[in-house]
Amino acid sequence: MRKSGILLPITSLPSDYGIGCFSKSAYDFVDWLHLAGQSFWQILPLCPTGFGDSPYQSFSTYAGNPYMISLKKLIEEGLLLKEECDNVSFSTDESFIDYKKLYDSRFSLLKKAFDRSNFICDGGYLEFAEKNNFWLDDYSVFMALKNKFNHKVWNEWPEDIRLRKPSAIIKIKKELNEEILFQRFIQYKFYSQWESLKRYANEKGISIIGDIPIYVSYDSADVWANPPLFQLDENLSPAFVAGCPPDGFSKKGQKWGNPLYAWKNHKKTNFSWWIERLRYALKLYDVLRIDHFRGFDEYYSIKSESPDATEGEWKKAPGLELFKTAEKELGKKLIIAEDLGFVTDSVKDLLKKCDFPGMKVLQFAFDSRDTGSSNDYLPHNYTEKSVCYTGTHDNQTLFSWLKTISEEEKNSVRKYLADCFTPEEKLYKPLIALIMRSASFLCIVPIQDWLNLSDKARINTPSTLGKNWSWRLTEGQLNKELAEEIYEMTKIYSRL
Repeated sequence: MRKSGILLPITSLPSDYGIGCFSKSAYDFVDWLHLAGQSFWQILPLCPTGFGDSPYQSFSTYAGNPYMISLKKLIEEGLLLKEECDNVSFSTDESFIDYKKLYDSRFSLLKKAFDRSNFICDGGYLEFAEKNNFWLDDYSVFMALKNKFNHKVWNEWPEDIRLRKPSAIIKIKKELNEEILFQRFIQYKFYSQWESLKRYANEKGISIIGDIPIYVSYDSADVWANPPLFQLDENLSPAFVAGCPPDGFSKKGQKWGNPLYAWKNHKKTNFSWWIERLRYALKLYDVLRIDHFRGFDEYYSIKSESPDATEGEWKKAPGLELFKTAEKELGKKLIIAEDLGFVTDSVKDLLKKCDFPGMKVLQFAFDSRDTGSSNDYLPHNYTEKSVCYTGTHDNQTLFSWLKTISEEEKNSVRKYLADCFTPEEKLYKPLIALIMRSASFLCIVPIQDWLNLSDKARINTPSTLGKNWSWRLTEGQLNKELAEEIYEMTKIYSRL
């Protein structure tokens, strides 16, 4: 199988109401992918976002992002009026997501839709609630409590609620019943709309590649409901947190702040929490990409009180045991392992034993610190069991990457391409062609690279806050001519 696809977050789709969602533009994008001869649509995590708007720091590993609910579909259902949505200012720039305006306005509209609905009598909702109550109840109560306590982190809540004492939970469920139902309504609408979109994509021959972060946020329903599964202290605060050590990109390393797993306790339950998480994700998506795969072999442990990541240490994780248990429970699935960065021999061994394809990123192939024809990221070294990219959501666009690399690195690109004449602003095409003709069974190109956009369209710059996760396509950028161009290259390299 030789296939190709495009990376585009749901939130980056064009729409009338401030952010990409499950509206007509999502279905139009599926049609456009089909026209372009693509087989895969890779997205980012669908979960609700908190501080910093990152889909990798969520209030739940299961819940869906309320911003992705199509308001137009709620209008069609008679739950909202078009004038109500049109009268709200979501953004002054259609190519940029204004998360503050979204937060200030989106939930009031969803609340109106909730007040007008009779969803608890809907057979579809009853089925949804029954299938998903293993996470839906905890999440709905958690979010109702977040709102009640002015969005404080859950370890700052009253002790009886923080410790989930049964009497306190029963009492709070009665007190916050309306808000809890509102949270359940949001999730029902989210998953109803997502399932319709995914079904449409599959019918068009487009498979969805979803993304699952290795870690969950401390301020999440996952940790609040399952404290023994995480490395917490006697006050249920994180004792040790995740990150990565100092390297050529960060002198002090990266301290992500996510609580680490108490792997001994996961083993005692035969990894039941992880098995359920993987089972759910594999229903949600057709293919699963697991972020930071190295953390399943060894994880970097940092004391929570440490100011940075300089004094952390590597500790062993039960990756092989986990994934073999998962395979036994769930069957053999197509899982892509994000194995980027410094990859040890033990990580390579884990990847091989799990039989997962790893990732190859073209931008890493010409780093002047890693020269030589044996560089794993040079396309002639790609194996069939790999997924290749020009870049990921964490990288620069090809256009800006070419503008910012050193002259030595640019010369390496030219030599590898055997191309001294193509203008720099047109080099994105031969670079995409380079990975399209590689041995990798799957080739994924971010839509920004096909459009030859600058870093104004970059999705994320790691270790920064402010403008990440905000870029959006605008109407008309994806036209028939571009689809035909992509189709022809896909055909030439036998990826149709």
